[in-house]
Amino acid sequence: MWGRPVGWALVVGEPADVGARPVVCRRCARIAHMCGRFVQAQSAQSYADYFGATPLVPEALDPSWNVAPTDLVYAVAQHDGERTLGTFKWGLIPWYADSPKVGAKHINARAETVASKAAFKDSFERHRCIVPADGFYEWERLESGAKLPHFIHAVDGAPLALAGLWASWRDAEGERVTTCTIVTTEPNDLVGRLHNRMPVVLPGEAWEHWLDPDFEDRQALRAMLVPPPGRGLAEHPVSTLVNDVKNNYPECVEPLH
Repeated sequence: MWGRPVGWALVVGEPADVGARPVVCRRCARIAHMCGRFVQAQSAQSYADYFGATPLVPEALDPSWNVAPTDLVYAVAQHDGERTLGTFKWGLIPWYADSPKVGAKHINARAETVASKAAFKDSFERHRCIVPADGFYEWERLESGAKLPHFIHAVDGAPLALAGLWASWRDAEGERVTTCTIVTTEPNDLVGRLHNRMPVVLPGEAWEHWLDPDFEDRQALRAMLVPPPGRGLAEHPVSTLVNDVKNNYPECVEPLH
């Protein structure tokens, strides 16, 4: 049984202390308007069981409540008809990239352009994945101008199935790097008062086709990339601990009192 959400969290937005300025991601070499964070405190086996996947994890990832871009994360993909859970570096590196540094620019893919943008279109066609998440953060702008982080999660505490894409890239020495990105869309009513984007949350009935690399109905795939119903989600404000990636504690997702 899944309890209160403390396993994963995705940040799609801005830390509360940056105002309206662009965000300088601590792990990125460029200025961006979105900077993501994950929290992972549950085992690979737990997520594999929930998504009906076989875990293929050579070395388990350490629990973390504040994963930053370019860190390793768990994701579910399908290979040769088998659904598996493995580790992916967060920040998609297209197969044609000259340098892995480009991955830091690709932690999110917009649903509106994912099928046509060069960095993502090949992965959208054949390399789709699900990133298990117990929730994600968004920041509310207060009247004072400060920003207050909120934690959004499933009402029942179960993992959210965030739509993702993955890619495989090899460096000059032939070493393979497997990376992923998370697809974002317009927000539903719950998230819309906090931010103008949110991750795509796939319902259970969409998992099979989204993960199947042989499913080629692009219209059906794009129809999946919509905001989820708000009735299945809940949110609460949390401490600004989450603003700093050095803060890696369960308290990051605790309700603010």
